[in-house]
This record gives sequence, structure tokens and C-alpha cells, in this order.
Amino acid sequence: MGYELVEQLGWEHPDAVFYPTGGGVGLIGMWKAFQEREDLGWVTGKRPKMIAVQAAGCAPVARAFDQGEAASQMWQNASTFASGLRVPKPYGDYLILDAVRESGGMVLALTDEQMLASVKDWASQEGILLSPEGAAATAAYDHRIGTGFLTPSDRVVLFNTGSGNKYTDVLAQALAV
Repeated sequence: MGYELVEQLGWEHPDAVFYPTGGGVGLIGMWKAFQEREDLGWVTGKRPKMIAVQAAGCAPVARAFDQGEAASQMWQNASTFASGLRVPKPYGDYLILDAVRESGGMVLALTDEQMLASVKDWASQEGILLSPEGAAATAAYDHRIGTGFLTPSDRVVLFNTGSGNKYTDVLAQALAV
């Protein structure tokens, strides 16, 4: 993902990457790819801020980030309708935390209600049925714009790591359809 992302952006890094983070291997892999391209001399300049997004009902990395810990602790009673984010103890949590901190990024935890609102917004405004995980990234982006952490002119990549079509039963229940 990291190689493809930068290639599609004309061999330049974006300002930020929002990545739904359950196990976090995508974020870890991108960070490694950014380093490899720099080592090869293919890309120069500042790497993007890495923003890992978790569900509030299962946010071990967000808690570790907020508490300044080097690794997460097992999240008890994990609960979220975004099954890809329901990872109580990511194996590479320390690598996620290292990448986020080194990049000047952050880890956010969003509620299922925030994710559902973003699913509805994107479906009605853009005609895109996001996965709950992807909706976590879009909701986190809106939140970060609202706080001034990023500006609307920043070059940002949001990952939708699944299809809302895999969640039709969950979304129908959440929307009371």
C-alpha cells in the first residue's frame, strides 16, 4: 500500500494517512515502505502523519498512545460493530505506536455512533457504502479538520479497508431498517 500510495501521488508523500487500525499491519507496512523508498532515493521530504483509528469499544492502541505507553494492554470486553477493529491486543502494537509517534500523528478512538453517522453521510452524499472501518477513517478526518490538526488544503489519504456490502445485516440492524 505504501508503494502504491506514493506512486499514485507522483512520488510524493501525502500530508497525512488515516488508517483503520485493528491489527495495524497495513499501517506498519506503509511506514516500512516509506523508509525503503527513502533508502532507495525514490522519495524525499517529510513522511505523512500516520493517524491510526480504532473503535472506542476496542481501543487498546489509542489507550496506550494516550497514556504514553510503549505497547498496549489487552482490551477487556471488546465491543464494536466494526469487526475489523475488534482486535483486543494487536501483535505489532509497539510498531504502530512507534510509527504514529515518529510521524507526529496520533491514535483516535471513535464510537460506533460516529462511524454509523459517517456511513450514512457518505452513502447519502457520495453514493459510497463504506465499511464501518472506512467510516472510522472518514469520521476521524472530519474530527481532525474540526480541531485544526489538519486543514482542508492538506493532502490526505483515507483508507476504506472493506466494503459496506459485507455489513448489510449489521447496518440494517443499526439503522433499524
